[in-house]
Amino acid sequence: MMSRIVIYTTRYCPYCIRAKQLLDGKVVNYEEIPVDGDALLRQQMIELSGRSTVPQIWIGKIHVGGFDDLWALDCAGKLDALLLVNE
Repeated sequence: MMSRIVIYTTRYCPYCIRAKQLLDGKVVNYEEIPVDGDALLRQQMIELSGRSTVPQIWIGKIHVGGFDDLWALDCAGKLDALLLVNE
């Protein structure tokens, strides 16, 4: 079973695009929450993550962080296992 993946993004953020490309390459579904021009969603993201930058990514209940954090997990060979965690 795949973990639920949530990613807060903005439309033109290159790191958001790269994060989605990485996840697309893993052939996993994710819920994208665009915060472009939506102050309430952006505030929700900040409260949940403690960060104001996008993307902010959760895999299951784990806050991964941004693209660099996601990429580091993949490079370390830990991302695939995290994607398969049962909740």
